[in-house]
Amino acid sequence: METAVDFELPNTELKMTRISSYKGSPIILAFFPGAFTSVCTKELCTFRDSMAKFNKFNAKVFGISVDHPFSLAAFKAQNGLNFELLSDFNKEVSAKYGGLHDNFANIKGLKVAKRAVFIIDKNFNIAYKWVSENPGVEPNYKEIEEELSKLN
Repeated sequence: METAVDFELPNTELKMTRISSYKGSPIILAFFPGAFTSVCTKELCTFRDSMAKFNKFNAKVFGISVDHPFSLAAFKAQNGLNFELLSDFNKEVSAKYGGLHDNFANIKGLKVAKRAVFIIDKNFNIAYKWVSENPGVEPNYKEIEEELSKLN
């Protein structure tokens, strides 16, 4: 099994969050291209509405995009998101995990995170990995829940 890459990113309150500090519980990393876009809003609201299921497994959820923490704070507030959003403003973590889209939305030089979901088990190994080349495709939420249930 592949060990997860540790990282530290600012959250919407500008506090640095080190992912390895949550070792011992399952961690869901949901990378998304951009705040305030239709598919990303739908995806993160689905995660919001699924938190009771994730809490049942003591899982910690993080949404990650290359947006600035200030934009993510507004996005989180507007959608009532009940989990942390992290800003990968320098695009390093997204590149190490799911990768980046170049020229996103046909805008030359616009790089954003690929839509991707990773589940990290309590031993800090990657137990589940899903990366989409198509930013319009949402993850299989039922599959995420099933994979999470296997960890307990």
